Amino acid sequence: MAVGWQWENAAAGAAAGLATVSFSHPLDVVRTRFQVNDGRLSNLPTYRNTPHALFTIARTEGLRGLYAGFYPAVLGSTISWGLYFYFYSKAKQRYLRSREELTPGLHLASAAEAGGLVCFCTNPVWLVKTRLQLQTPHQARPYSGFHDALKTILKEEGWRALYKGLVPGLFLQVTHGAIQFTAYEELRKMVINFRTENSGKNSNNADDSLASFDYAILGASSKLAAILVTYPFQVIRARLQQRPSIGGIPKYMDSWHVVKETARFEGVRGFYKGITANVLKNAPAASITFIVYENVLNTLKFARRKDL
Repeated sequence: MAVGWQWENAAAGAAAGLATVSFSHPLDVVRTRFQVNDGRLSNLPTYRNTPHALFTIARTEGLRGLYAGFYPAVLGSTISWGLYFYFYSKAKQRYLRSREELTPGLHLASAAEAGGLVCFCTNPVWLVKTRLQLQTPHQARPYSGFHDALKTILKEEGWRALYKGLVPGLFLQVTHGAIQFTAYEELRKMVINFRTENSGKNSNNADDSLASFDYAILGASSKLAAILVTYPFQVIRARLQQRPSIGGIPKYMDSWHVVKETARFEGVRGFYKGITANVLKNAPAASITFIVYENVLNTLKFARRKDL
């Protein structure tokens, strides 16, 4: 991935994030509802599997239910991807000042740095998204939307509540992004080197031979690797971000409490609830993200070269 021109990276990342959310949001709602359903007393309905969940939500809640939390999802994803690619490219540029090529370790460090910074900026948005996705038509005192949720949370729980789930979110953002982008960069390098060796082209131009299909495969493969390793952090974060009961008492006190209770009552399977919907959502979504990102970035760079 080329380094430099950070505003192009931010714009490409934001466009990629918007395309991704628009395509995959109903599966995100299903995933979140599976993640918090610990089998104990809950105001959420129980679903047998992902298709059953999609059908039930569509039948009982309509399109509004399938796209609950869509606005904060679009806002958060657009900001996250824009900032992520910006911080990621900045970090890579900084590391390249003292060397000709980045090692896998430096790709990992760049992705981890970007992930941590993004998490601090976007946690309140993701918390609101999670709570809106968990609302059902019969819930007492529902939020009317994104801004009402923010105001209500600040009024009833204080600003600290906006950062519930920050710790697992940091682990998730740093490790997930680091694994995904490191895998993407290394797989991408392998493809380019393979084509260079077999075509006899200059390695500086081999990157131009990658097509949208290549970006789709690379994006999906790297995403799958990251999901399998980091998914438990998503479950922990979602359970922490649930809205407290009317008495104001949260179901889980902190990350360690979630880990202990989940392991005690549900075992290892509890940490992977909703993973089917997550894979169905994120594998093709990652393909779309990197197709949009790489093509928008190439278009912006081509336009910039024409202006020079």
